[in-house]
Amino acid sequence: MSSFSSLFRRKDIGAILQNPPADAELHAHGGLERNLTVRDLTALGIAAVIGAGIFSTIGNASHDGGPAVSLLFIFTAIACAFSALCYAQFAATIPISGSAYTYAYASFGELTAWIIGWALIMEYAVGNIVVAISWSDYFTGLMDGIGVHIPNYLTMGTQSAYKGYHEVLALMQAGQPLADVSPATLAAYKTWNTAPVLFGDFRLVCDLPAFMITVLITAVVYVGIKESKTASNLLVLLKLIVVAVVIAVGVFYVKTDNWTPFAPNGVAGVLKGVSAVFFAYIGFDAISTTAEECKNPQRDLPRAMIYALIICTVLYVIITLVLTGMVSYKELGVGDPLAFVFQKVGLPQLAGVVAVSAVFAMTSVLLVFQIGQPRIWMSMSRDGLLPPIFGKVHPKFHTPSFSTIVTGLFVGIPALFLNMDLVIDLTSIGTLFAFALVCGGILVIDPHGTSEARFKVPYINGKFLVPLIMLIGIGLLFAYNGEAVREMGRTVTGAGGYEAFKHYIPMLVFFGFCIYLSIASFRRNLSLLPTLGLLTNLYLMTQLGVNNWLLFFGWLVIGLALYFNYGYKHSKLNAGATANNRPPVIR
Repeated sequence: MSSFSSLFRRKDIGAILQNPPADAELHAHGGLERNLTVRDLTALGIAAVIGAGIFSTIGNASHDGGPAVSLLFIFTAIACAFSALCYAQFAATIPISGSAYTYAYASFGELTAWIIGWALIMEYAVGNIVVAISWSDYFTGLMDGIGVHIPNYLTMGTQSAYKGYHEVLALMQAGQPLADVSPATLAAYKTWNTAPVLFGDFRLVCDLPAFMITVLITAVVYVGIKESKTASNLLVLLKLIVVAVVIAVGVFYVKTDNWTPFAPNGVAGVLKGVSAVFFAYIGFDAISTTAEECKNPQRDLPRAMIYALIICTVLYVIITLVLTGMVSYKELGVGDPLAFVFQKVGLPQLAGVVAVSAVFAMTSVLLVFQIGQPRIWMSMSRDGLLPPIFGKVHPKFHTPSFSTIVTGLFVGIPALFLNMDLVIDLTSIGTLFAFALVCGGILVIDPHGTSEARFKVPYINGKFLVPLIMLIGIGLLFAYNGEAVREMGRTVTGAGGYEAFKHYIPMLVFFGFCIYLSIASFRRNLSLLPTLGLLTNLYLMTQLGVNNWLLFFGWLVIGLALYFNYGYKHSKLNAGATANNRPPVIR
């Protein structure tokens, strides 16, 4: 095998399923415990999806796009549904931990699997850092509401306080008025200025609640999947009750005049909320990381993914319509939209209930992500791409112990010091990349729907439909966004220079994929649904901005350096590996 071709060596699905000698050995020494049912898996999916999106990011998305953002939730859900069907077929075909990483290993090969595994690490870690800091903000506000004040220097990230202090200091030294400085920046200045000083010049400023909730959740995940399942189910039940109450009460305060205009800022305004809306959906794929802890993964994983997606989409659409009906979309650019609208209509008691439930909602999101990431580390370790200690399973608790601790530190320590400037788009682009590869993976291993898996993506011949859909899409693009297309044409032909041109690079790449997949579908009769899933995920990636693409590629460069210095050499699929070194599989 040449050095280049060995980068794309794949795990043979049939050989894995027929020869799992390491499986019995793993369980004999304390393997993962199969404890999850379809109800538990569905609850995990809802726990991941109904969180920061519905309690926070939905406000800014509605502010930018108006009531039409409800349609964006439907569009994003359709993109996720295509991906969910592909995830479900992979889960039924390869029912082991690892999610998109494992699926990419079997379809595209080792290098692609490493890239997607590394991207998922970023997705879960950055996403959970943002959620932990957001949880701290809600928790601190809740404590203030009941008269318990935590010092500001223990509830604010070091980076936030340092940045705010120097911004205000620069204005003061320049003799500029502070009237236009935001309250948050002034609070950061005051926090840094009044924080205790240790060891001469070290100021004690950290977000202690964010760190503590991460430690607590990590401890629950470490102790066992059964305990994690129980906690998740209780948190999901609580927040579903609160969401139902919000809808039931809020509907009586809806003024239909607030729904006009439906899309006040046009298509561009609606699409501006793509990253916020998609951030609401990231995490439903975390269900697939628990495959080895399911009682019947080949049956229950596909069902749970679809159930969770349908339930969450219906709730998001209804909540969006209720919010934009209760108050004008112009007022929803706030961090706590659900609490805000009830304050606005004179129901402060319900606003308090929402604030409490937001704390529990964020907790459940943290829980699911902290479950997912260690199992990806574990899967990569089993394949030799990470050191063996990452694959260690606790003999008593039956969880990936070392990986769980590393995940807790990976999230908790940055949450102590960083601010909310962590880009949500960066999390979304990693997830969309994973979704796109999973859809593309089905086109590789089962392009014509001939697989004998217990669950398959329904096969619809895309020979004529994919090119037809592309033509319809082009027509709609010119009809509703023609000026933007003409502007892109002028820029691409050199009118705007490189700085303007680079912003269109993601869209040009997307158009190239559209042409390629249209031709490939016509010539090879590719399955329609995975093809549409691949295209919709790639399109959503184009809406996240070129700077986020550059940050994403920077993260991948770091990952590739690690792969070529360790993973490539130690891979169990390397030339000298024996059959007994295959990763374990639960059948």
